Amino acid sequence: MRTTTVTLLAAASLAAILSGCVVVPARPGYVAESAVITVEPPPPEVEIHDVAPVAGYVWIGGYWNWVGNRHTWVAGHWEAPRPGHHWVPHSWVRVQGGWRLNQGHWERH
Repeated sequence: MRTTTVTLLAAASLAAILSGCVVVPARPGYVAESAVITVEPPPPEVEIHDVAPVAGYVWIGGYWNWVGNRHTWVAGHWEAPRPGHHWVPHSWVRVQGGWRLNQGHWERH
C-alpha cells in the first residue's frame, strides 16, 4: 500500500510539472531561412501607412514570405525602436538554384 501511495504522489508531481510544458508544432508550409526557393518573389506591394502611433516608432515594411508552396504577402507594421539598433528589412537574394529570404532583423549600429 505504501508503494502505491508513493507511486501516485510521484505521478501527480510529474503531471503537475509537465502541465506547464507546451509543445508548439512547426508551422506547416513555412520554409527555413536557409532554404532556396525556385519561384522568384513578386515585386513588393505598395503599402500606405499613417503617422506612427507613438512618436519615434519605426515602420517595418511588408515582405513576401514563402508559405504553403507560394509567396504570401506579410503586411508591414509599426514597432518600437531598439536603442543602439537599426532595422534591416527582409530581402530576397538571388542564389544559385533560386532565391533565398534574408529575414529582417534589428542590427546594432
